[in-house]
Amino acid sequence: MAWLLLFSAGVAEIIFALSLKYNQGFSKLWPSIITMASGGLSFYLLILAIKTLPLGTSYAVWTGMGAVGVAILGIILFKESADWYRLLSITLVIAGIVGLKLTDSA
Repeated sequence: MAWLLLFSAGVAEIIFALSLKYNQGFSKLWPSIITMASGGLSFYLLILAIKTLPLGTSYAVWTGMGAVGVAILGIILFKESADWYRLLSITLVIAGIVGLKLTDSA
């Protein structure tokens, strides 16, 4: 259950970060509401997850999911660079997330 909460927190973190691009400095109402709601939800779910999971693992997975998700969606949605070095870096972050999951006993 804690890993599901952490995964959900990561998804909310991705929505939060993407909505920052769309709210244009909190000048657009609905994207700004999405930013605040998804940010709050992400933190809340992270808080629930760290009741069971180790803090270091939880935080690293949460930030890693956010970084990877936003990087991939940045390539897809905003035509950001998809060169080999960037893709390799994303792959290494994913490997780190998987490694942390495999070493956790919860």
